[in-house]
Amino acid sequence: MSGFAVVDPYTLERVEEVPFASAEEIESALATVWAGWQRVGETSVVGRAAAIGRVADLHEERKDALADIIVREMGKPRAQAVGEVEFAAAIYRWYAEHGAALLADQPIEGAASTAYIRKSPTGPLLGIMPWNFPYYQVARFAGPNIIVGNPILLKHAPQCPESAAAIEQIFRDAGVPAGAYTNVFASNEQIAQIIADKRIRGVSLTGSERAGTAVAEIAGRHLKKVVLELGGSDPFIVLSTDDLDAVVEAAFAARLDNNGQSCNAAKRFLVVDGLYDAFAEKLTARMAEIAVGDPKDEGTVLGPLSSELAAIRIDEQVRRALAAGATARLGPAPRDGARFSPVVLEGIAPENPAYREEFFGPVASLYRVSGEEEAIEVANATDFGLGSYVWTTDPEQALRVADRLETGMVYINAVLADSPELPFGGTKRSGTGREMGAVGIEEFINKKLIYIA
Repeated sequence: MSGFAVVDPYTLERVEEVPFASAEEIESALATVWAGWQRVGETSVVGRAAAIGRVADLHEERKDALADIIVREMGKPRAQAVGEVEFAAAIYRWYAEHGAALLADQPIEGAASTAYIRKSPTGPLLGIMPWNFPYYQVARFAGPNIIVGNPILLKHAPQCPESAAAIEQIFRDAGVPAGAYTNVFASNEQIAQIIADKRIRGVSLTGSERAGTAVAEIAGRHLKKVVLELGGSDPFIVLSTDDLDAVVEAAFAARLDNNGQSCNAAKRFLVVDGLYDAFAEKLTARMAEIAVGDPKDEGTVLGPLSSELAAIRIDEQVRRALAAGATARLGPAPRDGARFSPVVLEGIAPENPAYREEFFGPVASLYRVSGEEEAIEVANATDFGLGSYVWTTDPEQALRVADRLETGMVYINAVLADSPELPFGGTKRSGTGREMGAVGIEEFINKKLIYIA
């Protein structure tokens, strides 16, 4: 690849190409964020928060145009694209309204004299963002950190040059302080050089496990902090219910959201024996109703995958799972470019590679479990630990299971409940650190002790 490119995944038409930045442009970007860091003392938390509030306003004002861009870039159904822009605006607005309070000095009780923690910025940060949520991912990283006073150098996904440019323009138009937000069309090799540069103080990456490993290795060599949000194979555990149809509809929504390409989507469905057959039949029927449609159409539920390569990879993954002994209740249908129809798998044994893998697309894996203990065992039998979902009518059981799940997030009787105030992140090989909420704004701050004798 010689640069960034927009290839419409529905038509496979090559829409736009943007070359990688030159060495001079990389240096200019680094110099810009460094100059922004040198001037950060000229602005206040309140002033920076007000600017982020204007960023929220502009996302709302431009949501239709912004949505059209990501429909074209990565095939997100248009209604979901508009929803993503609105959610990004909500994140910016939440931090604009709460940032100053979250960064207030923290008195240390019981100290021999006056002492407190001052939450100070650490310096310029590099953000490496994915293609699956081009606006939301940037919002939850850039919004809080700009309020903190950390200038942002943003490298977006290679298939998202239009959304990357649109975001940078919004920050300019919002009057965010000069040098606070800079986009760069960098290659992987250039990113390695940027991480090593002394002007960069930390790195946040949302992406694949492979990308996270590479970035963490480079950052570690240069003693830079990293926040990583990587993959997930989130369990959806059904232990009891008074309304199986509602649970199935939640499972359907949680699996097909964003064309099945969400890190924290429900991917493995662990259902107790007494409910398994009915659940499997209903979910399979529901997924069989959906055909891949044109993401530009308002009524489309499932669009193409982000690229033809993504569809090729998941098709091969499904066929490996079947060759290793899994059975298909639905599909796999022949792949058509980047269009990949829903698949429902079951009978996945522990020795099958699919037992521990992540399916990043509209593939649901069903597991029959005998009860609570086996559900927990199967849920934890993966290297991932991002999110999880528990469905039960027993409140005590819900909390008991939540305590034992090796994940960063547990949603009880709910899906698609992300909100700006709720922290997002995982454990194990799903990453380190958190974004959003009160804890998200503290990932890249210097908790400076001030002691007054």
